[in-house]
Amino acid sequence: MFSRILIANRGEIALRIIRACRELGVEAVAVYSEADRDAPYLKLADQTICIGPAPAADSYLNIPRIISAAEVADVQAIHPGFGFLAENAHFAEVCRSCKIEFIGPSVESMKKLGSKLDAKALARECQVPLTPGSDGPVASEQEAVAVAQKIGYPVIIKASAGGGGRGMRVAHNDISLKSSLKAAQAEAEAAFKDSTVFIEKYHEAPRHIEVQVLGDKFGHVIHLFERDCSLQRRHQKLLEESPCPVLTDEAREELCASAVRVAQAAGYYSAATVEFVMDTQRHFHFLEVNTRIQVEHPVTEMITGQDLIQWQLRIAAGEKLDVTQAEIRRTGHAIECRINAEDPARGFAPCPGVLEEFAVPGGPGVRVDTHACQGYRISPHYDSMIGKLIVHRATRAAAIATMHRALDEFRAGPVKTTIPLHRQIMGDQDFQQAKVDTGWIERTHRIG
Repeated sequence: MFSRILIANRGEIALRIIRACRELGVEAVAVYSEADRDAPYLKLADQTICIGPAPAADSYLNIPRIISAAEVADVQAIHPGFGFLAENAHFAEVCRSCKIEFIGPSVESMKKLGSKLDAKALARECQVPLTPGSDGPVASEQEAVAVAQKIGYPVIIKASAGGGGRGMRVAHNDISLKSSLKAAQAEAEAAFKDSTVFIEKYHEAPRHIEVQVLGDKFGHVIHLFERDCSLQRRHQKLLEESPCPVLTDEAREELCASAVRVAQAAGYYSAATVEFVMDTQRHFHFLEVNTRIQVEHPVTEMITGQDLIQWQLRIAAGEKLDVTQAEIRRTGHAIECRINAEDPARGFAPCPGVLEEFAVPGGPGVRVDTHACQGYRISPHYDSMIGKLIVHRATRAAAIATMHRALDEFRAGPVKTTIPLHRQIMGDQDFQQAKVDTGWIERTHRIG
């Protein structure tokens, strides 16, 4: 095991990694920007290093500064967390050239799976079901229209690089497709420095289901079951749960086996999430692979009892998975609500400011992952998530009841948050009966 690592991230995930390090006896070096200088969680790190001013480009995305901090602190490895540089193959290459272990997959696996088009090609080789669409990138209006007319409208344009809903557009006819193509290419270029896009059949009212996998450096890959992430706004998740309430055992087995095949074919080690959409006929189709730990990883931890962050550290240090697929058991039902400093009534506009009031819930079956506290200043420079509320109970109905109670206890203000929206969701009969899809929130709840 490593003796000292650097955490190239901030906020809740940085704190989560610090705690995992403490339990493994590993020293944690936390970097921070000027905006995060007074963040309370930094006091729990063994060492802290400022890496620049508030803008992420000058701090958390600045590879030379992070590597310099790692060299000054004399660390053996870097954990990228999620977001920022977590899926940046160039960063992983720089770490390797500096003889610093990247706590994540190999550069080669990241490159195979980092492009959605390349990942689709790999899934096709593994005989994993795919959504009908273009076989490769689409550059011109003529190509786009030809593909769309072949597979039928509606279609969705997707950026090959990146994620988070950027570079994505839905089109219902030739005219909207032509205008959407240019907009998607421009957004992809601005966000990812790569304007490559492709086209797929757009599934109306789908569910978004993903499978958590773990692999070690000896070729062993296992799954830790699935998460249902269908409650979204603008292609970004708000709530996740496991198990998926509409999957049969047979479908679950097929879905998880497909995810393992893709990871094995990529020579993958560390934690990854293989994502799928399920159409209204309950057929699943491969989407992409996220080559990092996910925001929603606590859901999987709660139902399996496995610590995914500790596994990332152990795998990176060269340890074998000492748990077999047969030994991974699923118990109960877990739900996670992302608590964001956003105003749903204004299109989920970020709400930076000071948390003059902040009190988290507790009690049986409740877990809160947060870096925030009373008096904490929410910066406008970073993601608006201030915490994650997770519950784990014996049944889905019990988990919903506990989540509703915990949301009633949660106090965060005066900034606007997603807590009231989550309360509405818990009380909604559609959600209680699992009659939701990726567009359900925007269709049924009064948001801007």
